[in-house]
Amino acid sequence: MGSFQIDLSGQVAVVTGAAREIGRAIALALARSGAAVCAVDVNPDRLDETIHLIEGEGRRALGWTGDVSNRFQVAALIEATRDAFDGLHIVVNATTADKRAALLALDEYDWRRALEISLTGAFFCTQLAARVMADEGGGAIVNVLTPVGPLLTASEAAPLATSQAGLLGLTRQAARELLGHGVRVNAVCAGTSAETPGTHQVSPDDIAAAALFLCSPAARVITGQMLVVDGGSTLL
Repeated sequence: MGSFQIDLSGQVAVVTGAAREIGRAIALALARSGAAVCAVDVNPDRLDETIHLIEGEGRRALGWTGDVSNRFQVAALIEATRDAFDGLHIVVNATTADKRAALLALDEYDWRRALEISLTGAFFCTQLAARVMADEGGGAIVNVLTPVGPLLTASEAAPLATSQAGLLGLTRQAARELLGHGVRVNAVCAGTSAETPGTHQVSPDDIAAAALFLCSPAARVITGQMLVVDGGSTLL
């Protein structure tokens, strides 16, 4: 991420979807900036890789294997994070379920499951974490979106498009309601640029840099916003 530097020493962060490329890059960026990180995912093997990378750089990390669409598991992971690191200041919701099927053939279970994971999971993490943050003087929440939904449509992507549009709505509404509690809520729209002249291919580190900025004191007056990181592809 070049010379981009943020100091998050003493901060505690939760990152969901941390076994996937973007979630892992965000967890690493937060840890490298000094935050203690609870990395969350349903895939224990790949989550172990994330923890190994963070601890390999001498940073503090906790792995939590669980399903963010389960309210009780979210409550447990937040308490485990507070017990391990004595606080909670940052949450990044980077879990996405992409169930692809034509609208006319889409299975009800796949529809519901995609919304439960991508949208309801973010709601649980936001609500339960924000209660802690409000009591402890504030914090920052960042939701990681795909362009499908807020900006674009895609083939056979009704669950993804709907969940991501809903997640943007949740971002803005949560930002409004939590403003008086010192909790900022923003979104990063993570694009993957097409191979088109004039655009730049977006990497997970690019998304992580944007999320890191929004989590940091440098963004202390920014809330309710969506930062699009797509190399310019949505301009075409």
